[in-house]
Amino acid sequence: MNPPLEPLNVLINQQTHQLPAGATLADAIALVGIEPPFAAAINLQFVPRLQYAQRSLQANDAIELIAPITGG
Repeated sequence: MNPPLEPLNVLINQQTHQLPAGATLADAIALVGIEPPFAAAINLQFVPRLQYAQRSLQANDAIELIAPITGG
């Protein structure tokens, strides 16, 4: 029998969050509840929206979710 997988600690916009092992970027986005439009990056690497559900997270990943700012 395999031991249970450890949860992942990740940073989302400089705040520590815990996600289950095997979590994806889509899971992290759902956790914080950000609404589109926004851009996402993991460890300073942009991730296209179509890859959110396939992009697996690793312990200590730094996720940035950035919403555009309007005005000038």
